[in-house]
Formats: sequence, structure tokens, C-alpha cells
Amino acid sequence: MAMARTYAVTRSANVALRFDRTRPDATFQMFLDGTGNGVRNADITSGVDTPLDQPVALSDLFSDVAIATGDGQSPIRIGSTNLLSFTPLGTATPGSIFVRGSDGFQLTLRVVGATGRTRLLRYDSESNEWVDSF
Repeated sequence: MAMARTYAVTRSANVALRFDRTRPDATFQMFLDGTGNGVRNADITSGVDTPLDQPVALSDLFSDVAIATGDGQSPIRIGSTNLLSFTPLGTATPGSIFVRGSDGFQLTLRVVGATGRTRLLRYDSESNEWVDSF
């Protein structure tokens, strides 16, 4: 997320992470806006918005960790889209991405839309609450 935000600011263009849940662990891939109207799934399909990298799953980068929840709900909560977008001004689509370890440890990355910054929260099973992690 930090890399996508940095690319958007340094390239003066919209950049988005697209999440795909076709396998148990969602994959994500970064795309660059080619038309100036934001990154859109239709533009990705047509090839106008171009990929900046290959799709990757979190579990491919870190073993025993996945974009997932323990309650069966969607681990990608960014409204009705699968795109987490960052603008040249540093703002972003607000939302949350949930991460779960094979041992049950849970984190959520919350993106604040107005600033594009992220907060990392950890699930405390004793208090049944999400608490600031760092």
C-alpha cells in the first residue's frame, strides 16, 4: 500500500491495488491509470490501465499468512470495488484489508481516505477488540 501511494505521488498519476479472490488467499496487483480518469476494472481489461507488477498472494511472500478473516466474511472491505486507489495528492480509497496467520493471529490494515495513510490494528481475543498495533 505504501509503495502504491508512493508511485501515485511520484508519477503524478492514479495507482491502484486490485485484489482478486479467485483462490483461497487473495492476490493483489498494482495498476497505473492510463487515461487520467482513475484506475478502473474496465480500463484494466481493455489494457488502457497497465500493470506495474505481477499478481501475488500474501502467502507467496510470507508463509502461513493470508488475506483472510476467521469469521468467513470478506477480508477485503473497500466498498463495492476490488480496487484500492491512490491519487497523486496522496489520498486514497478508504477501506480495510484483513490478514490472518495460520496460528489465528489477526491484523487489519485500515486505509484513511483523506490522507492515504494506513493504520495497523491487531485483534485482541481476550478483550474481543481491535487495538492499535504500532
